[in-house]
Amino acid sequence: MYDQPMEWLNYHHLLYFWTVARLGSIARASEEIHLSPPTISGQIRALEKALGEKLFRKIGRGLILTDFGQLASRYAETIFSTGREFMETVRGRPPDRPLRFVVGIADVVPKWVAYRLLAPILHLPEAVQLVCREGKPDRLLADLAIHELDMVLTDAPVPPMIKVRAFNHLLAESMVSIFGAPAVAARYRRRFPQSLEAAPMLLPTENTSLRRSLEQWFHEEGIRPKTVGEFEDSALLKVFGQTGHGLFPAPVIIERDVRAQHGAIAVGRIPGVRERFYAVSVERRISHPAVQAISSSAKRNVVD
Repeated sequence: MYDQPMEWLNYHHLLYFWTVARLGSIARASEEIHLSPPTISGQIRALEKALGEKLFRKIGRGLILTDFGQLASRYAETIFSTGREFMETVRGRPPDRPLRFVVGIADVVPKWVAYRLLAPILHLPEAVQLVCREGKPDRLLADLAIHELDMVLTDAPVPPMIKVRAFNHLLAESMVSIFGAPAVAARYRRRFPQSLEAAPMLLPTENTSLRRSLEQWFHEEGIRPKTVGEFEDSALLKVFGQTGHGLFPAPVIIERDVRAQHGAIAVGRIPGVRERFYAVSVERRISHPAVQAISSSAKRNVVD
């Protein structure tokens, strides 16, 4: 059995395409790389033929990138940026730009947890430019799959139904407490957790891992709180909680932060309910220095 022959990308063709995409026209690309417009057009057509996809679409007398062209342009940017940095390193000059690390943060992850987990990368010996993007986990995982993101920070492993080749790295786990504004919390501390029967509760939405765990615990304890609000954004949930609209759950690891920032106090801990936080990457074994820093610091410092 023989391996299939490897298909090699013509990097000259890719460079001409990327130059047109970056400058916005074949004429301007022609001036920069000193090739005639017909030559550049021919090279781009050859690249499209090799890839089996159209890279540009004509609009009037101009060109715009197709969806595939946008994807190709992002890869080209990475390829040629890496090449420049390699040559600078070979010549003994460090790159003049910091390492760019783009992380997607699921909107259900508490902001203080995200900060604690991500802050160590800003203390690496090598300068790092941290870029944080927030969104729904499925959208972030799709961006990870096309290398728009270096890592996704989320509260659950990648579910089997999402066909993304990614690997879950458990960073931290914490018990969960119920919190409330001082006047509200004082009413429910006595006889906790039975005191939560019919208590006003602010909860994360049903698609979250924490919500499912809480619902299961409520069912097992025979407790039926009154859900007065559901939130996708964990920060907004806490704002409603701090103003006395109801009790709310949060990880024990940020108890001091919840008290300091929101003025809320713990009513009681929920045994058996734990919140977990994962770094999702396309690497089975972590090699990116920023992800290594996050993982090592989390293991040392993030505890219940």
